[in-house]
Amino acid sequence: MPKSMIFRFSLYGFLKNQQYFEPFIMLVFLQMGLTFTLIGLLVGLREFLRNIAEIPSGAIADILGRRKSLLFSFSCYILSFAITGTVGLKLVGTSPIYVVFSALLLATAFYALADAFRSGTHKALIFTYLRIEGRTGERTKVYGFTRSWSKLGSALSVIAACFFIYLSDNYVLIFYLSIIPFIFNMVNVGTYPKELDGDVHPENAGIQEIIGHLKASFILAFRNTELRSLIIESMSFEGFFKAMKDYLQPILKMAAIPLAAILFTDLALSNTQKSVILIGPVYFLMFLGAAIANRKAHQFVDWAGGDEPAALKMWTLLFVLYICLVPTLYYNIFWAAISGLVFIHLLQNIWRPLFFSRVDSHGDEKKGATLLSIQSQAQSIATMIYAPILGYVIDSVRILEQPNTGEFWPIAVFGALIAFFYLRLGKASS
Repeated sequence: MPKSMIFRFSLYGFLKNQQYFEPFIMLVFLQMGLTFTLIGLLVGLREFLRNIAEIPSGAIADILGRRKSLLFSFSCYILSFAITGTVGLKLVGTSPIYVVFSALLLATAFYALADAFRSGTHKALIFTYLRIEGRTGERTKVYGFTRSWSKLGSALSVIAACFFIYLSDNYVLIFYLSIIPFIFNMVNVGTYPKELDGDVHPENAGIQEIIGHLKASFILAFRNTELRSLIIESMSFEGFFKAMKDYLQPILKMAAIPLAAILFTDLALSNTQKSVILIGPVYFLMFLGAAIANRKAHQFVDWAGGDEPAALKMWTLLFVLYICLVPTLYYNIFWAAISGLVFIHLLQNIWRPLFFSRVDSHGDEKKGATLLSIQSQAQSIATMIYAPILGYVIDSVRILEQPNTGEFWPIAVFGALIAFFYLRLGKASS
């Protein structure tokens, strides 16, 4: 096995995260005329469609080969980016909102399919490499290291995106720019060693084989108490995080507009250009912090005394953060709200390598991608529920908004309730 594989895994994450629209995606949808309710509905539908493909995708990856699964995934991402860019350039302003929403739903369907065939697959591939090399004790460290390069890729993508948006005064064109690194990543993954596909049997990959594989994986996931508990934890932590994380963008834009008026009085900047002033630096520093958090996750586990104590400490800190965010979001104390939301992003980047190490330690090598897909599907179900409800509540609060109060405080209330109930559940389980 080539010794350069850790570099190749890191390159995969670096290129995968060159999604230049990521720090602006909610602002893109708002610019296209969508309300928070419609955005939440779009996110919920994405997770629903992803769920349909999630489990079979893991089984197909385990049976037919993980590299082929990833190459198919990248093709779907490219289609999604191209459709979204075309919607923004051709349909917005000339077509009714239901036409725009329908076209975005098509792009979302391709994105969901891409996510389904990617999620869990590359992680299982990394864990297979560690087993072949006899380094299973380094799961958290190696996965955290490779994921840190994903976040470094995100940090670089923020700089490129901000530069491009400032020059073009348009959020939409960055979708086309995102296609280029995905083409390079197809070359990277396509040349991975065949051994990393695992024990594949394409000649037996009929419907019965896939159904049998799924059945055995479900039994492993839900009869195993530890795995079942981890899946519920993922639904609570990651499910809600995915529903709320992009609300940082409109908050940053709200804070950037008056800041730009003070700092750049002589420049005639659009609101799109003003948003770059804060979104760029904050997301850049946040992604750099996320890269460090991923690399240091194993040290946090050592300090806490093991995986389970570390997870409980993280849930406690998450609860405190959400409680503190309630007044800062309600009274539009931007610096405190932005700091708290950034800290939650960093906390999630410690939680992920810790979580996937815990899943793999209770799993089965031959069902690696399927087990991680089951976890991802459960997480998607939670996001599918949270996102539309959260969007509707925020839209409702905006209508009833009082002077000098913000509309995003429901995020903190929902988050605090979820963390509180999980902490009660965790203590009862202990």
